[in-house]
Amino acid sequence: MHTYARSPLVLEHGEGMYAYDADGKAYLDFTSGIGVNALGYCHPAWVQAVTMQATRLQHSSNLYYTAPCGKLAKRLCARTGLDQVFFGNSGAEANEGAIKCARKYSVTTYGPDRNKVLTLVNSFHGRTLATLTATGQDVFHKDFGPFPANFGYIPANDFDTFKAAVDDSVCAVMMEMVQGEGGVVALDTDYVQSVADYCHAHDILIIVDEVQTGVGRTGTFLACEQFGLKPDLVTLAKGLGGGLPIGAVLASKRLPIPWAPALTVPPLAATRSSVQAAALCWMPWTMRSCATSTPAPPSCGRVLPLCRMSHLSAAWA
Repeated sequence: MHTYARSPLVLEHGEGMYAYDADGKAYLDFTSGIGVNALGYCHPAWVQAVTMQATRLQHSSNLYYTAPCGKLAKRLCARTGLDQVFFGNSGAEANEGAIKCARKYSVTTYGPDRNKVLTLVNSFHGRTLATLTATGQDVFHKDFGPFPANFGYIPANDFDTFKAAVDDSVCAVMMEMVQGEGGVVALDTDYVQSVADYCHAHDILIIVDEVQTGVGRTGTFLACEQFGLKPDLVTLAKGLGGGLPIGAVLASKRLPIPWAPALTVPPLAATRSSVQAAALCWMPWTMRSCATSTPAPPSCGRVLPLCRMSHLSAAWA
């Protein structure tokens, strides 16, 4: 199906920051596979982890525990300061999980009418019906209704409008620290802090969508660290897997994760994600230095489309 407008280019393999077509021409990839290839193409440690796990156990279902899942969950909690993890297959699933978790907490604590989620105009949170509804852009809503109820949209960096939008039905605010699909626009630090203070005072949960910005893509493991923000829920995907599908919901211990035990990600996904997390937890400075020092190969003939958040994650290879 022609669901995306693709470039007339067939990629055959990749190494480091560069993708190569069937004729061997190199392309400098500033998009990092739209934020996925956080260690570049085919990083040796990533390849080794995937290969080793594929020879042991590729899938076990959520009926059993596996060591890679537990190790990855422990590492993510230690790095982020959050307490529990639910794993899925994509960023959209992670964002749906965070919405479920926020509504479950609020409905259980305050009753069934407190279930509205506020998101920002020009946000993007996924392409499932719920996350498409959470996305604050009309262009994504055309032709796909009816949509799930009880979402509201507020402009970014306007605290007065945020306060006016909050009523007794609001259970959570969902934000990207840098709006990717909205134009690579960072939120104002003062706005984020004001929203956080208000939410904490009124027990409104803060969900931070780090699908695009997380796992070292902005220079810290989570972009919200640069805003001094500790959310109630954080979502990850893309760079967490580095090329294989995974999503994660991280939550504080006071919140219920009501739909399944936490350690359900396939062991193959968890193994290579653990490699990603280990590398990007401890070496963001290496990523920054490589971003300015990695030489181009002699055959490099073209630059793939630029995404300004991607230079850090694409460079470390």
